[in-house]
Amino acid sequence: MAKSFRGGVHPDDRKRYTAAKPIEVAPIPQKVIIPTRQHIGAPCAPVVKVGDLVKKGQVIAEAQAFVASPIHASTSGKVVEIAEYPHPVFGTCQAVVIESDGQDEWAPGLPLSRDWQSMDAKELKEIVRLAGLVGMGGATFPTHVKMSPPPEKPIDAFILNGAECEPYLTADHRVMLEQTGRIVTGMKIAMKILGVSKGFVGIEENKPDAIEVMRKACTDAGIEVVPLKTKYPQGAEKTLIKVILDREVPSGGLPMDVGVVVQNVGTLVAIADAVEKGIPLIERVATVTGGAIAEPKNILLRIGSTFAQAVAMCGGFKEQPVKVIMGGPMMGMAQRTLDVPVIKGTSGILTLSEADVNVGPERPCIRCGRCVEACPMGLIPSMLSILGERGAYSAAKEEYNLLDCVECGSCVYACPAKRNIVHYIKLSKAQNAAAAAAQKK
Repeated sequence: MAKSFRGGVHPDDRKRYTAAKPIEVAPIPQKVIIPTRQHIGAPCAPVVKVGDLVKKGQVIAEAQAFVASPIHASTSGKVVEIAEYPHPVFGTCQAVVIESDGQDEWAPGLPLSRDWQSMDAKELKEIVRLAGLVGMGGATFPTHVKMSPPPEKPIDAFILNGAECEPYLTADHRVMLEQTGRIVTGMKIAMKILGVSKGFVGIEENKPDAIEVMRKACTDAGIEVVPLKTKYPQGAEKTLIKVILDREVPSGGLPMDVGVVVQNVGTLVAIADAVEKGIPLIERVATVTGGAIAEPKNILLRIGSTFAQAVAMCGGFKEQPVKVIMGGPMMGMAQRTLDVPVIKGTSGILTLSEADVNVGPERPCIRCGRCVEACPMGLIPSMLSILGERGAYSAAKEEYNLLDCVECGSCVYACPAKRNIVHYIKLSKAQNAAAAAAQKK
């Protein structure tokens, strides 16, 4: 029987548009706009200048802190500009603009061939760091940091998050079907780095073909594939850990606090490529879909190519989109232009038609309790939204466990008053963080 959790919602997953469509490879862009910030943490500093000739896989921006991840050129060509450009998450950001020479030539020595089994955990982790790997489910936390728990927090279990619970998105599904071996290799490498022997793969039961192929691939690897009930947000880290291992991450805590590390499907493929071939993170699979797109697809896109280029590869729009989102409809980020670049965390480009959205005026909370029933973290979202709306940010944190919210959007989906609950929660978190920073200063 598929495993599940309390709360959650059941939106129409709308994965039927692309679930059966194999991954297509995008052509080499004529120009790439590569932001120097594509991860949680400090931005990187450019190590190239205008006029420099660069090769694919070459470092173009170095990490300036431990919680950061270097940036690499996604094609060969000439650096024509280093300037502020639109960014899909931060609004604007410094970016290195490379005009492609059409050769797509690798940096010297790449790709290479390495035997990961002859390397120790320290060597493997350093390769992951230098390759610029981040969590590719959308959170973009630097992978080497996640793989470096402090000695007092030993890890005994590793979970591959194959749930892909966001509606519309099927990139991870296709990667599990088409790059199964690379995923298993990446998982073995990750488990060696962490020194763990217990591995689990969580996949929602609406992907039976992925469950089947991953089970076959994991049989000899001693990794258990766990079917999960199709329910949102099944793929949230804390939810996944509770469902698979029956461990509860403490309030304000992290998965490492209960001896677990969770990684995304795309991240594990990137780990395998970095360790065995020396290939840094310069491309990723994303689902380009929605009611406004002419031909939805799963596409392997270069980092720095634009949303507009991805949409053009899908035949453009069949009708004008009401909203364009990076990621899925529940947790994705709304965009104001298609000129933003694909970054390491771009899991999807969602173009919603008028028929896809259900918008209306926000109304006062009617105290129906639907958001409380839907919340997988056991919070009271209605109160968090009211406190955020009234500017009572400290009370939201101290009295209603604000920081335990994972911002999954289940409450917004369930709310008949169409309240912008997650907006108020994000505002409260930001205000509390600003207050803490000011106090520290």
